[in-house]
Amino acid sequence: MNENWPALPFQEWKDTYATLHMWTQIIGKIRLACTPWTNHSWHVALYVTSRGLTTSPIPYNNKVFQIEFDFLDHGLHIDTNLGERKTLALRPQTVSYFYNSVFSTLGQLGINVRISKIPNEIADAIPFDQDDVHRSYDADYAGKFWQILTQVDRVMKDFRSGFIGKVSPVHFFWGSFDLAVTRFSGRKAPEHPGGVPHMPDWVVREAYSHEVSSVGFWPGNDQAPTPVFYSYAYPEPAGYNSATVRPSQAFYGAEMREFFLPYEDVRLSTFPDQTLMEFFQSTYEAAADNAGWEREALERKRSMKGPS
Repeated sequence: MNENWPALPFQEWKDTYATLHMWTQIIGKIRLACTPWTNHSWHVALYVTSRGLTTSPIPYNNKVFQIEFDFLDHGLHIDTNLGERKTLALRPQTVSYFYNSVFSTLGQLGINVRISKIPNEIADAIPFDQDDVHRSYDADYAGKFWQILTQVDRVMKDFRSGFIGKVSPVHFFWGSFDLAVTRFSGRKAPEHPGGVPHMPDWVVREAYSHEVSSVGFWPGNDQAPTPVFYSYAYPEPAGYNSATVRPSQAFYGAEMREFFLPYEDVRLSTFPDQTLMEFFQSTYEAAADNAGWEREALERKRSMKGPS
């Protein structure tokens, strides 16, 4: 068993997960409010770091600031380009308390931001400043979740390097609470139907304006309480759902119209990196081949290094 891939039993950390999901939404919405729009909503995402998750630099008037979840020291750091730093403790606290603390601290730094207080992609969402329900924070499980993200981020970046067509960064979407990377064929896609909870349809349609093959890691939810890797194509080409993919534990979920690979099957494999890469590559090939992507023009050998 590889200790770099810790167990993440959903039932044992689901309360921390629910609270952390709302905290990341608050921080992500701050980035959204201040950052110029980037195609496919890439300007809203967070990024994995050697300590946690970060917004990357955010512009604010003539100032630049950055917010980072530190899952080693369990603090939320707010840094500016003027050398200012404020740190809030990550500990058991309500979402409403976290929300008020973050905005009070930003105000002390002269940063005045307004965000929508309604969580995205959540059914029966509670406004952040009224959410006294979610209040859990287990530092051990928050750290384990981040540790998994660091491993998945590594493999995804290796996988990403084999594509020279349009491809997203490896990024963490706080709405759906997943780490993902997406490849594009370059061809326009049919208009997406929309219908994502608390998400304008025009945002979803812009995100799926072109044909994609996307892979990601998702920690599950109450309806599907198992962390999984996923892969989907939009639009889904004929033959995709019956394609042979690897490893043998991977399967197609007809309800979600995606391929899935349970996290446990990667964690317990002899070579987790290789197992996960097989899933990413084979499901991408299922999408690209069945949709007739121009693969020779879009691909290259992975992990080509630049001059030293």
